[in-house]
Amino acid sequence: MRTSIVLCAALSAIAASGTAHARPGEPIALGDRVTLDPIIEGLLRYEHVEQDDANLDADAVTIGVQFGAELKAKGFSLLAEAEGTVAVDDHYNDTIAGNNGYLGAEPYSVVADPETLELNRLHVGYAGKAGSVTLGRQRINLGNQRFVGNVGWRQNEQTFDAVRATAKFGQGYLDATYSKSQRTIFGQDAGARRAFDGDFVLANAGVKVKDIDVTVFAYLLDYDAGEAAPSSQTYGAVAAGKLPIDGPVAVTFVASYARQQDYKGHTADYSADYVNAELAAAIKGFKLTAGYEKLGSDNGIGFSTPMATLHKFNGFADVFLNTPAAGIQDYYAGVAYAFPNVKAIPGLNASVTWHRFDSDVGGIDYGSEWDATLGFKVGNFPFLFKYANYKADAWPASGDVEKLWVQAGFAF
Repeated sequence: MRTSIVLCAALSAIAASGTAHARPGEPIALGDRVTLDPIIEGLLRYEHVEQDDANLDADAVTIGVQFGAELKAKGFSLLAEAEGTVAVDDHYNDTIAGNNGYLGAEPYSVVADPETLELNRLHVGYAGKAGSVTLGRQRINLGNQRFVGNVGWRQNEQTFDAVRATAKFGQGYLDATYSKSQRTIFGQDAGARRAFDGDFVLANAGVKVKDIDVTVFAYLLDYDAGEAAPSSQTYGAVAAGKLPIDGPVAVTFVASYARQQDYKGHTADYSADYVNAELAAAIKGFKLTAGYEKLGSDNGIGFSTPMATLHKFNGFADVFLNTPAAGIQDYYAGVAYAFPNVKAIPGLNASVTWHRFDSDVGGIDYGSEWDATLGFKVGNFPFLFKYANYKADAWPASGDVEKLWVQAGFAF
């Protein structure tokens, strides 16, 4: 692997030395129940990508910053935030044709962090004991972000032009959103991919019974004609919680099912299933996880989640950001450990995860992947080393994918 170890080490050392004495800011009291909370946070990251195709290996050093402020007064709020991304080393395909002097796609592997400067969030809202309402461009993360999320892994965040309302009653809640625009990660200069417009209804209703949360959901995505994302209607439920087992081992579970169909005739007639089952056991700092996830296929169309934080699922190598036409089955297992007694390196933690990928129909063996992470803190600033190694059997046609990240976060 042609990875620049010297560059990784230098990036970590510079970030550590530059943030050793900084502290995240606290809201500024302006009066009785009136506060102003400055927002200055960001990420310095090195990303390296190798693929078995004709593209050159990618090396990207990027800095992403979000800056703004939130004013709160007796339950009411006004938030304004911009974000920008700068490429220090731009030997990568940022997915924006014409950037860096190239008329077409740049001759490198993809790192989807284009340089940009744009409005990220601008919204007004009210929050009280009974619930909340938010109007404007906003961040929306629903559940584990499998269907709707902010794609927080990338430097440019996904947000939504929407009105969102929540209500609380006893152990239950309602969460409903109507959105007109999905502001993507591709940035201000991405042309038609800068935003996907349409009529989107995102609804959740849940209740907590003892140690178990049960949520039913409906996601109606009616994209405007010509948009790249597929329209669909999805209905499902998820249960997550802790099993009533006494002793030193804590066992948690997730069980989810959803059914997706075409919506308003924008796609061919299909009806595909989503299934997720996961068990995890935690003891003395260790966490063992095993699970299965299926995004089904019908009539040559795979179950899609175009608003999800996709990097969280189906491997860090991002080979399955778009569901193959034959669907996907992901069998995975992992182990993680937190090191509470290493006082010299606060927050030290590590994880390793294995995935095996097959199709839902057709009996295709796609490939397998190993993922690993190592995280810690310097002061209040998180550092992360992350690695993904995907070995292709039949997917994708371009072959194996290997990725490495070194990053440092900061906030003031």
